[in-house]
Amino acid sequence: MSLLSPRPSERLRKGLDQRKGPKPPSRTPRERLNRRGSLETKAVSGPKRSWLIALILCCATLATLDQTPVLEPARTAVGEALSPLETGAAMIARPLTGVPEWFDTRDDLRDRLAHLEAENSRLRRQVEVTDYGRAKLAEYESITRAAEDLGYALVPARVTAHGPAQTFNRTVTIDAGSAAGIKSDMSVVTGDGLVGRVLRVTKTSATVLLIVDAASVVGGRVGGADRGDKHSGQVGMVRGSGVVAGQADSGLLSLDLVDQTAAPLKGETVVTWGDGRAAPYVSGLPIGEVTDTFASVRDSSRTVRIKPYVDFGSLDVVGVVVPGDTLSDRAVVTPEGELR
Repeated sequence: MSLLSPRPSERLRKGLDQRKGPKPPSRTPRERLNRRGSLETKAVSGPKRSWLIALILCCATLATLDQTPVLEPARTAVGEALSPLETGAAMIARPLTGVPEWFDTRDDLRDRLAHLEAENSRLRRQVEVTDYGRAKLAEYESITRAAEDLGYALVPARVTAHGPAQTFNRTVTIDAGSAAGIKSDMSVVTGDGLVGRVLRVTKTSATVLLIVDAASVVGGRVGGADRGDKHSGQVGMVRGSGVVAGQADSGLLSLDLVDQTAAPLKGETVVTWGDGRAAPYVSGLPIGEVTDTFASVRDSSRTVRIKPYVDFGSLDVVGVVVPGDTLSDRAVVTPEGELR
């Protein structure tokens, strides 16, 4: 091996350098003369300060020009040129950007609709309850007026059931009994007229026979004026038809006159007759009005049909006629229309 030939380590290093490729060019230091006239080197530095100063001056100049009307025409021209593009881009992007808002709005509307429906139901129930209470108050007031008009003391009661009792078909049950001073064969009325009479009594309830029952018989007097402008005063027996609704003569009563030659006029009022202490019906209670009169050829009798004043299909609050000194577990309406 020659002494001038490179050593194995140097050959290996050169081979590695050749595989790595050429080295990137390195910055060469700059040389300049110093004050003493000798050369000295200086590394390459970043941008000069003059560039920074130039940028600052440029920004200040643009800011100043922006505050002056010099660039206003150019700005206007650029705005007019870009305005259609901005409008088109907004129209294209609006459906996409409005999707979240659409979902939020739909959920809000659904919640609001549910809230309004609940509020509407609550108000409807409140109106129904208010109307029901107003109707009840009006019925109790009518009982008070009836006591004052008829001149009898009344015990107010509510109808709790409709149905047959014993051998009768048209009866109702009221929520007042012997504890309220009610006894059998007492008259029952509403603010419109006669309802019926008490059949039987328990301590807390009573059964009332309606005058429309086929087995009901009430003494009646025609209280209107006849063709001679005189009060006819014809008396007879008022009987029920047993039918409340569903037929042509539903709810009508018939009056069999004692005087078969009498012919009451249509519209005349029929009231109960007797004295104030008579049972089961006290006198002067309005029953109904005459609708027509017809005669039977076979037995030469005359029958008067009467439409009752009371609507038996909607009975609710009634009054039972009692003596003025009756002891009751509830308020008694006096003949003066006051509560006792």
